Amino acid sequence: MLYLRNAVMIDAETLALTSGHFAVDEGPAGTVKAVAEIPEAVNLHAGTRVLDCKGRFVTRALACGHHHIYSCLSRGMPPAPRQPKSFTDILEQIWWRLDKCLDKDMTEASALATAVYLAKNGVAFCIDHHAAPHAVEGSLTTIARALDRVGIGHLLCHETSDRDGTDIARQSLEEHERYFASGGKGHVGLHASFTVSDDTLNAAVALARKYDTGIHIHVAEAASDQEYCLATYGKTVVRRLQDAGALDLPKTILGHCVHISEEDRAILAQSPCWIVQNTESNQNNNVGLAAYGYSERVMLGTDGMHSDMIRSAQSSYFAGISVEGITPAAAYERLRNVHRHTALHGPCGDAQNNLVILDYDSPTPLHEHNVLGHIFYGLTAGHVDTVISQGRVIVENRQLTRCNEEEILAFARQQAKRLWDRLG
Repeated sequence: MLYLRNAVMIDAETLALTSGHFAVDEGPAGTVKAVAEIPEAVNLHAGTRVLDCKGRFVTRALACGHHHIYSCLSRGMPPAPRQPKSFTDILEQIWWRLDKCLDKDMTEASALATAVYLAKNGVAFCIDHHAAPHAVEGSLTTIARALDRVGIGHLLCHETSDRDGTDIARQSLEEHERYFASGGKGHVGLHASFTVSDDTLNAAVALARKYDTGIHIHVAEAASDQEYCLATYGKTVVRRLQDAGALDLPKTILGHCVHISEEDRAILAQSPCWIVQNTESNQNNNVGLAAYGYSERVMLGTDGMHSDMIRSAQSSYFAGISVEGITPAAAYERLRNVHRHTALHGPCGDAQNNLVILDYDSPTPLHEHNVLGHIFYGLTAGHVDTVISQGRVIVENRQLTRCNEEEILAFARQQAKRLWDRLG
């Protein structure tokens, strides 16, 4: 049990403020409740801790709806052999070069370093989409153990694709099977329609049904994905996924959905699946921005650009003002929608007992009617002081509590050099 003394709790749904003391349960489905008093130290059970918040704001920790942990070691990587001129060029010259070089140690280093950044940015849960075609076996378990070590909850998948051959696609599906059969939770990952054959798509949907989960796939991130599907299959990417049964699965996640048709939007509006918006990545890849008002099931991710969901929410809001006339309330709802998605998976580590304590000393008053103004115009990840994951403190006074950050980053730099040598 963890007690929070002298906290100002911001309800993540209603944004109502409650001052007082709170009891935080441990576990993947733990709860938080207000208490009138905290027992005296002599009456506390062994292992119980009291954390004095000193009047600071506390709210539910953040969660990322779409990450690429495998890209963590790309920061400052050697440039592409030639300047990419299209989105396909970016994939071929940068990301597909990188993911082919990854091995187990590099994957572990990427996951540990990403977990550090997630935790220190107040993000206690991550939905990841991993890619390592030549280091498939055991990769999901490697990532899970690394995230668990820091204290980050997770839903994982491997990027299944036919771009490196049918044998590697088969290995990817087998990795999902092993991971799910051993109790791991996540999705069945697919790269994108233009690199996935009908056989692989159908096998992935069947596997997702077997383990009561969904597909996690990039959809029409660039216009080329949609154009290829129309030319090859005579239908849009969304229609292809619908025909394969992927959109019938309530846990399915569709990344991006930038270049989809009006018919596609109508299909998605009626589907129980989820869309994840990755504004900064779309801007970085120059693929365009989209409006998502046709669906109530839109959540936010980073697409591997970084691990800061406050930044992701702010960028999505500011870009969305001109693209779709989005309001702060609608942008905030997308930030929090990831919790609605994770709830479909049962207890998985994204419950009410994931909390963040903010060292946010504003020059103006903060109350329930202006919380959104502070979130979008004042708050930064730099205000994150303490993070609680599944009822346990994983960051305190801006320092990791369960791991040595310096050792993790030293290991990451070592593996980054190995990776860059291979790229070079």
